Amino acid sequence: MGTLFRSEEMALCQLFIQPEAAYYSVSVLGEAGAVRFRDLNPEASVFQRKFVDWVKRCDEMERKIVYMEEEVVKDDIAVPEVDGSDLPPAPDPREMKELETQLEKLETEVVELSQHSRNLHLVHQELTELKLVLEKTSPFFAEEAHRRQSRADGSGVPLEDLQQRHVSFITGIIRKERVLAFERMLWRLSRGNVFLRMVDLPLPMKDPVTGKEEYKTVFVVFFQGEQLQTRVKKVCAGFRAAVYTTPQSATERDNMLKGVNTRIEDMHKVLNTSEVHRRAMLQLVAKDLRRWLVMVRKAKAIYHAMNMFSMDVTQKCYIAECWVPVVFLPDVQKALEDGGRVSGSSVQSFLNVIDTHETPPTYNRTNKFTNGFQELISAYGVANYREANPALYTIVTFPFLFAVMFGDAGHGIIMLLFGLYMVLDERRHMKSRSKNEVWNIFFGGRYIILMMGCFSIYTGLIYNDVFAISMNIFGSSWRANYDWNTTHVNDYLTLDPAKSSYLQYPYPFGLDPVWQTASNKIIFLNSFKMKLSIILGVAHMIFGVVMSIVNYVHFKTPIRILLEFVPQLLFLVMLFGYMVLLIFIKWIMYGPQNSLVTGPGCAPSILILFINMMLMGHTTPLEGCKEYMFEGQETMQNLLVVVAVLCIPLMLLGMPIHHLCTRKASRHSDDDSSEEEEPFSEIMIHQAIHTVEYVLSTISHTASYLRLWALSLAHAQLSEILWTKIMNMGMTIGGLYVGGVMIFIIFGVWAFFTVSILVMMEGLSAFLHTLRLHWVEFMSKFYAGEGYLFIPFSFKTILSEAEEES
Repeated sequence: MGTLFRSEEMALCQLFIQPEAAYYSVSVLGEAGAVRFRDLNPEASVFQRKFVDWVKRCDEMERKIVYMEEEVVKDDIAVPEVDGSDLPPAPDPREMKELETQLEKLETEVVELSQHSRNLHLVHQELTELKLVLEKTSPFFAEEAHRRQSRADGSGVPLEDLQQRHVSFITGIIRKERVLAFERMLWRLSRGNVFLRMVDLPLPMKDPVTGKEEYKTVFVVFFQGEQLQTRVKKVCAGFRAAVYTTPQSATERDNMLKGVNTRIEDMHKVLNTSEVHRRAMLQLVAKDLRRWLVMVRKAKAIYHAMNMFSMDVTQKCYIAECWVPVVFLPDVQKALEDGGRVSGSSVQSFLNVIDTHETPPTYNRTNKFTNGFQELISAYGVANYREANPALYTIVTFPFLFAVMFGDAGHGIIMLLFGLYMVLDERRHMKSRSKNEVWNIFFGGRYIILMMGCFSIYTGLIYNDVFAISMNIFGSSWRANYDWNTTHVNDYLTLDPAKSSYLQYPYPFGLDPVWQTASNKIIFLNSFKMKLSIILGVAHMIFGVVMSIVNYVHFKTPIRILLEFVPQLLFLVMLFGYMVLLIFIKWIMYGPQNSLVTGPGCAPSILILFINMMLMGHTTPLEGCKEYMFEGQETMQNLLVVVAVLCIPLMLLGMPIHHLCTRKASRHSDDDSSEEEEPFSEIMIHQAIHTVEYVLSTISHTASYLRLWALSLAHAQLSEILWTKIMNMGMTIGGLYVGGVMIFIIFGVWAFFTVSILVMMEGLSAFLHTLRLHWVEFMSKFYAGEGYLFIPFSFKTILSEAEEES
């Protein structure tokens, strides 16, 4: 469980480290993850730090590694991952220089090979595009020649005269999505004096620079005049169309096409040879990329940490300040010794614990099971240093309150199976490093989901709900006088506990399954779940108030126990604790077999009793019934209200008066005190706000727990409607074959809506309501949450954050 009850005790330490041992010592501390360094050079900019040059060199090496990894990924070469349990250590400065030289050499080779490959692909693309232009435009030129021949024959003008009119053309290739705008621009600039012919290529072409596949279109533009030629060329350049020069003669075009095909074949051979050499080089590089990246990032983190150190006046050692959990002090001292031994330093580095009045950071040790619950609490606010931690109790209360609203054993089994899937195969999921944020959220809370599933199965059995169906495990405790014909002819039957045929023993576990057939089932469950939510809510709030005494005792403020804890607890217990007591008294006293005076018909309303109690009023009971449940109840209620009201001025004035008295006493004992004192008016205002907030919140928070009742009923009714309206419809379809097929289809529809609506949407709703009950109704009674986290210098955390950013 770690230190979930209270955060670890922290110590502010000074580390005196020898210069030659600093790098190695910080490296060992980074592996341990036990210290949080403080910046001793806050006035210095980033470029004024001592090791800024080393940080820049590490950044440059990281850039080279990332560049080579991008080239490896482009060629679909797998990059072996480094196992988290076998990460390479941070390299020493000598290894860093060797790695820097090696990376520079490899990057140069990769750049040259990539540039050479890119140039070859560009040439190959140009040749391919030229080939396509020659092939696709030949029919256009044939049509143009035929058109000229027709004009010559029809007008009597010789063909040679028409050819001398200088009909020019430009051929090229353009991206398909730019064709419409390209055609429109040509038409506007030429005022309709160009003739454009185009043909779309059926297959996409891969861009050698970006690697993306693009669909393209071959075009030829016919025009007359030098001015139009200039305009057409500018339009082609503006739309980034590749223009290729093609001869006008068909014979010359055929000869050019043959030459282009020959060059393409030669280019294929050169490309294959180049790609084989480049791929072999990248495969060799890919083996160590992740290991190099881990080493460089560790080294950069070390130099970042060393930039926060200061040099002592003698210039003979570095001084570092850091927060350290007291339990880790021996580990830190050992890390300094190990660093000195590895570096061969003749002078030993040492640690010194210093006294401070600063507030230390909060550190709660967690494991993979408790981490999710701790994250729920930290999302609201980080606990103050050594403050009682709600996460310990949330492990039980959170899934239980969720299950009260999500009480269906069938839906709980689905949630349990999903949690087991993530928990049992968590190592593979952690290695896969999914980029799906929703999945990562679910996986981070896998143990919470597992616990919610377990508790939902329990409460589902208590409610006797399994996919809205009741189970008859122990046999019903009801014995009604209805015969077989009566029960099958009547759609609704009312169960009357007052009948003599009712057996006088409770159902062994949970709800009697006979309620599934009763017409007054919803009335019974409505009353039961509403009272249950009040009982659980008041118990949860009382527990929260009791937890405040843990903080008062630890922080040595016993006066707060008398002036805050006692009146708060009395106010809550005198009013709402008494309401819970009335619920139990009503359940016990007003049974169905009792006399007329104490029967269910004479049972007073607890809500009316509570209102009359607060207003000192009365309500006329029914004829033959009593207003109160027991003798002396009115006097007892008046006494409880008086005690609760007297608690309010004690909460309001107790602490301010105590502050005023202790302040006067301190002034008499120390006249030279120069501490700035908070004005009494501000103390009084703060206490008044706190008192009013507590009194009003006690009422509103009790009502807020009714969401347990509302969501539980809503979930049960939705589940029942889904079963009766969908599954029952499939069961009523006649015919053996048709009915079998339809029930199969309808079951799929029912399963889809069950998982998507009842499990996912209703589960999310219940989760959010449970979160609110803990953050507001429970934690507000004792939890301040105004601290700050202890973020250790840890290679594991640094590498994980860097991986997420990349």
